[in-house]
Amino acid sequence: MKAKFLLAVLVFLTAVPSFMAAQSLGQERKNHVEVGVFADYYRFEPNSRNTINFLGVGGRAGFYMNNHAAMEAEMAYDFKRNYSTANNINTNLTTTRVRPLHGLFGPKFDFGSHSAFFLTGKVGFVNLSSTSATAQQGFQNSVSLDTGSTRFAVYPGGGVEGFIGPVGLRVDVGDEIYFMGGAQNNLRVTFGPTFKF
Repeated sequence: MKAKFLLAVLVFLTAVPSFMAAQSLGQERKNHVEVGVFADYYRFEPNSRNTINFLGVGGRAGFYMNNHAAMEAEMAYDFKRNYSTANNINTNLTTTRVRPLHGLFGPKFDFGSHSAFFLTGKVGFVNLSSTSATAQQGFQNSVSLDTGSTRFAVYPGGGVEGFIGPVGLRVDVGDEIYFMGGAQNNLRVTFGPTFKF
């Protein structure tokens, strides 16, 4: 409960000054919105012996405060995966019941105009719920966030995006760090179309 309260305070303290700065820019330039969908790759390493490569889908929306800074929110859901474990004699194929749900919010800083490199730093959560339900039911159960498997997460990352008119492609690469018995580092890559208006 304390972590959720601190997260809410952090989001509020980040969003209010950004919103106020964006309002004062109304005369200088017209603000724009960026929305997109993406394929999500998440390399989950709960310990040094097991690694599970999750694939999923997600969406994001960002509000530009000026030409080079936006506040973004994103959410992604990763589907169940098969993984193998091996010893010296045989290999076992196992289906994982873990289905990660990611929710992140934070600033994005562009370094360019139509083809831009960017850096981002977001905070949020990763829910590592375990279910044997279908993908749709698993997502609905994960969104409730009451399973006790929701962890605070930070996401430092960067990427590149390019636009032709209002349509573009974007690639993000970063380290989604969640906290459970210490910091747990996990590679995360997203790729997909982006639309500006």
